[in-house]
Amino acid sequence: MTPSRLYKVVFLNQGKVYEIYARSVSHGGLFGFIEVEELVFGERTSVVIDPGEEKIQDEFAGVKRTYIPVHAILRIDEVEKQGVSKVSDADKGNVTQFPMPVYTPGGPGGDKGR
Repeated sequence: MTPSRLYKVVFLNQGKVYEIYARSVSHGGLFGFIEVEELVFGERTSVVIDPGEEKIQDEFAGVKRTYIPVHAILRIDEVEKQGVSKVSDADKGNVTQFPMPVYTPGGPGGDKGR
């Protein structure tokens, strides 16, 4: 029996860096989004409770599947062990958001000055 895969997904959301773990990651059915399913969190039965992990677990409570914009993804790793899911400030590290907008509007007026 092969062990099920586990992915660590790191992405930006409203000025924060989210780090979550999931069993399934794909390009999904929505153009420009990454589909993340079967989110995995630590057991709540443990004696030591991490408030950061509890907060992110509450935020994703009841979520079966989430879609994350491609330009918000920082990295996706296939990992052997689950770490701690967390939310941290983006300005505390060396994380730089991709320049926006990723998709420039086309059509009339979209190429002014060229």
